[in-house]
Amino acid sequence: MTNYLVKLFIKNYENIEEIEVRSNYGILAGIVGIVCNIFLFAAKLFIGIIVNSISIMADAVNNLSDAASSIVSLVGVHMARKPADEEHPFGHGRIEYIAALIVSFIILLVGFGLFKSAFDKIISPEPLGFSIVLLVILILSVLVKVWLSYFNYNLGIKIHSGVLKATSVDARNDVIVTSVTIISLLIGKFTGLMIDGWMGLLVSAFVILSGFNIAKDTLMPLLGTAVEKDVYDRINLIVGQFPEIVGSHDLIVHNYGPCNSMATLHAEVANDSDLQEIHDVVEKIERQVYKDTGISIVIHIDPVEIKNEAVLESQRVLMEIILRNEPKADVHDFHVIQHGEEMELIFDLVVPYSYKDTDKALLLDHITTQLFEVNPDYHCAITIENSFLAKE
Repeated sequence: MTNYLVKLFIKNYENIEEIEVRSNYGILAGIVGIVCNIFLFAAKLFIGIIVNSISIMADAVNNLSDAASSIVSLVGVHMARKPADEEHPFGHGRIEYIAALIVSFIILLVGFGLFKSAFDKIISPEPLGFSIVLLVILILSVLVKVWLSYFNYNLGIKIHSGVLKATSVDARNDVIVTSVTIISLLIGKFTGLMIDGWMGLLVSAFVILSGFNIAKDTLMPLLGTAVEKDVYDRINLIVGQFPEIVGSHDLIVHNYGPCNSMATLHAEVANDSDLQEIHDVVEKIERQVYKDTGISIVIHIDPVEIKNEAVLESQRVLMEIILRNEPKADVHDFHVIQHGEEMELIFDLVVPYSYKDTDKALLLDHITTQLFEVNPDYHCAITIENSFLAKE
């Protein structure tokens, strides 16, 4: 069904890297969500009033909020495809993240409203009406929501859309809400226990938790995140194809929307390389990275020594000492300045985020002390930093 709708309504549906095509995916998901949720809202509200069930009426209102979520998703994806302009040179892609954040707020609002209603129902419990028609409609609602969650999740994965993934989670929540309502009805029918309010309370807690989780996940790209391992590997694989580049580090990716990312990278080259030749190589890498990943990258050149034996020996000794003290540490931007017999080792030291200032100071003291013991002519100028790579 999902593939049929995609092929029917989206032209060039396979070209998901195109902003227009990607936007059409979001519009399709939004329209489908609106139609399904308005239908379910009307059906559940009607039944909830008839059988006097707060959980069913809350479930109906939840469907109405889902329709609103679908509208927000539709508008967000549509606005996100606007091209760059003078005020927004990086485009409008982050509007999609804002739309997902709004969806999370809607979910939270529904969750707190459901909590209040459920609490009132616990204080003043009322018996529920029951009918086979009601049960069939609620089961049908569950099936529709299972499909809608699957539909949005697949499209969200396909086009890397946070707002569609959030909408999928919202639909999954509805499956749980309605399933709990069915359980409540069946328990009331066969035991006479009035647990509608307690069930509503349980569901409200789940909905609120989901809203918080979606908000947290949506805020991540807005705050700025570390480079994903697969992106890191893909870019470094491209860079590694050029023998003129002897190493790379400090890959940073800036996200301006699901279809718009920019990156910077430090590439190490031999310090006796021809400047024009290296410039041409770097431009080839930048074009290749954009072609293969869609990421615009700017590469900074770091000249390094690859022939001087004294420098290479000092680097080897340094790495042994560092790894002895901290196996997770790394070094880059290493170069040496000679002052007569003395050698000043200048480098950046990458340490885990768990390091506090006292830990850093202690590590620096160990490194400099042990390095001096090996060779009193070695002196250090160390800059401590953290990795930009996400944890696996």
